[in-house]
Amino acid sequence: MTGPRDVPAVAVRDVGFAYPDGRVALDGVDLDVAPGERVAVLGPNGAGKSTLVLHLNGIFEAQRGEVIIGGLPVVKRNLAEVRRRVGIVFQDPDDQLFMPTVHDDVAFGPAQAGLRDADLAGRVAGALAAVGMADRRDAAPHHLSFGQRRRVAIATVLATEPDVLVLDEPTANLDPAARRELTEVLASLEVTLLVVTHDLPYALETCERAVVLDAGRVVADGPTAGLLGDGELLAAHRLYLPLGFDPGRARGQTSRETSESTSWCSNAST
Repeated sequence: MTGPRDVPAVAVRDVGFAYPDGRVALDGVDLDVAPGERVAVLGPNGAGKSTLVLHLNGIFEAQRGEVIIGGLPVVKRNLAEVRRRVGIVFQDPDDQLFMPTVHDDVAFGPAQAGLRDADLAGRVAGALAAVGMADRRDAAPHHLSFGQRRRVAIATVLATEPDVLVLDEPTANLDPAARRELTEVLASLEVTLLVVTHDLPYALETCERAVVLDAGRVVADGPTAGLLGDGELLAAHRLYLPLGFDPGRARGQTSRETSESTSWCSNAST
């Protein structure tokens, strides 16, 4: 990953943003994410989650405060490098898949950045292998299942070798098998990860830290299991666990599972 390990991968400082109709989407957001850390961003509809994501690679420009990626301010002169460092995978994979084949979609980003021949082929092969889709490189994306398209969309971002990977509602429309496959993919990636989700059990499964965003502000920040175990906090911000779901018990089960493989959900500095 780019930059010194003691420099935050993502630093959001007092960021404010309002839409032209006057609706305030972000109101003094502060957030630091360390290199290699995996953080779930939770909140009800309209909390400002998507607006925050669009600030991380300069699609939106902060009207107050600043966003810094690996020590690099998100300003116009730095946008090309910021967008290389921050890869966003949107909720609908079809928003990112538009070429005739899986290979062409994954090759598009690095080819635009100037990679050619063996370097480009290697980058594409590595990204497809990382998401378990190497055997579908010649397939038409519209012939794939939704879960497979989601993984190819992730590969299109990984092919640009980002430092920060942002996933917007990654489990939306996934069946249980595709959800598990996605979990295994995320477990293997060596990137800083932000997971924006309404799926609270998945936040617990993938990230040890979570922040709750509501009305454009960070209202809670701490261990995911602790936040999800606070029923009053969740109810106050219109967040609800599935009936019968016990965060403490689930966290213990997840910890036992991950202790048998690579520990992928903790801060890389530990």
